This record gives sequence, structure tokens and C-alpha cells, in this order.
Amino acid sequence: MQPREKQIFKVTLTGTVTNAVLIVLKFLAGFLGRSSAMVADAVHSLSDFVSDVIVLVFVKISGKPTDRSHEYGHGKFETLATLIIGVILFGAGVGLGVEGVIKVMASLRGDLPPRPAMIALVIALISIVVKEWLYRYTIRWGRTLNSKAVSANAWHHRSDAISSVGTLAGIAGAMFLGDKMRILDPIAAIVVSIFIIKSGYDIIKPCIDELLEASLPESQQKRILDLVKSVDGIRSVHKLRTRRIGNNIAVDLHAQMDGSQSLRSAHDKATSAERLLKREFGHDTIVNIHMEPSE
Repeated sequence: MQPREKQIFKVTLTGTVTNAVLIVLKFLAGFLGRSSAMVADAVHSLSDFVSDVIVLVFVKISGKPTDRSHEYGHGKFETLATLIIGVILFGAGVGLGVEGVIKVMASLRGDLPPRPAMIALVIALISIVVKEWLYRYTIRWGRTLNSKAVSANAWHHRSDAISSVGTLAGIAGAMFLGDKMRILDPIAAIVVSIFIIKSGYDIIKPCIDELLEASLPESQQKRILDLVKSVDGIRSVHKLRTRRIGNNIAVDLHAQMDGSQSLRSAHDKATSAERLLKREFGHDTIVNIHMEPSE
């Protein structure tokens, strides 16, 4: 396993162990503290745990070197893992929202939930602190390692922290504001679910674009053209095609040069352009330059 994949594994394993502990605490607090909101929060943490396991499995695959079956590498396995995390997050948000609506309707009919116990309030507070720390730790490494899967997992931790804030508010309202205010618990769950659904969508959209071979943003394409045209002797560039493969990009283009020069001279210019692109976008950038004589 490469150093990058080792660090991703370490960061994700930290989240996995932390989530496992929180899941146990939340389920215990939910059942012993008579809090359906805490049980729902435990289910959300369980989705975090599942996403951690997915990242651990797929990062090992994506870090494999190229082979005959995958000559462009295994980078899209990490994209697939990120997509699965987004779908889990989206599904968890929908589930929490539906459950919240059902409980609000039941409360309006007079079927109030039981008053939660103090243990539920304490665990909700602990969960917020721990998950916010885990978010900050994970997002820092996600950006350092340029890993979409780790960054997506970090936002999953943040969504769980937000969910726990809603849980804390609902539990506190049900405990201290009287019986009628127990409805705050499911209302808070609905509000939190909207944020979770939005986070899931924001993760899913770019993954689908990549898996469907969407081109890089126009700003990056312009940068590619500018870099290649900056090479002395390359007169114009056309037929640019780009795509993302995991954390790397692939670039195909046609470069027009003086047709009277030697093949070695033209090749040297193409190599210079390739080096510029790899310096800009990373050593593992895949560059294919077709040389054409200019008229």
C-alpha cells in the first residue's frame, strides 16, 4: 500500500473505531433514556460506520498499481466508494425526515412520546463534541491527501454532528419545556434531515459526473490549453478532451507544430507540454498529445 493509501486507511480507521463506540453509547442512551430521537441518531451514526468500512475496502483497491485489466489505474474505485457514501447519506436523511413527519403527525393527534431521561441528553452532547472533532480531523487529511472519499466521509461526520444538535434540542425541549413541547424532537429531526439530504446530494452529483465521463470544468480546460500553447513551437491546440479518474485527470489533445521540423524536435515539444501539465495537475496525470503539422 502506498503512503497516501496508508494515511487514508489510518484516518478512516480512526473514524470507524470512534463511530463504533458512539453507536453503542447512542443505542444504550436511546433505549435506556426513552428517546426515539437518540435511537434515530444512532441509526445515522451506523450509516457513518458503514461508510467508513466502505472507504477502508475501496481505498485498498484504488491504490493498486495499473495492470492489464486496468491500464488507467483503479482510481474510479475511490469515486465509487464516494458515491456509495453519498447515497447512504441521502438515504439516511430521507429516512430521518420520514420518521420525523410520522412522529409530528402522531404528536398532533395527542400521541406524545415519553419524556427522555438525562442520559440521552448527556450522550447527545458528547456526540456533538466528538463528531465535530472527527470532522475537523478527517477534512484536514482529506484536503491534504486530495481524497474525495475521505472528504466525503468528513462531511458525513459533520452531518452526524448536526443531527446530534437537533437531537439535543429535541431532547432538551421534551425534558424541560413541558409535555406539549415534546413535538420539538421530531420537528428538529425533520430540519436536520434536510441538511443531511443536501450533503448527500452534493457528494453524489460530482461522482455521477465523473463516472459518466464528464469533462473537467471550463476553467481547468482553459488552464490546460494555456499551458500547452505556452510551449515554444506549439502553434495551436484543438480537439481537447478531458476527464477525471479518481484523484487524477486524463488529457487528450491535438497540437499543431511546424511540419518541416524533425520528429525528434516535435516529440521534445510534446514532452515539454506533458511535463507542464503533470507539474500543474499531478505526476499521475495521463497525457496523450497527438502531433499535427500546421498549414
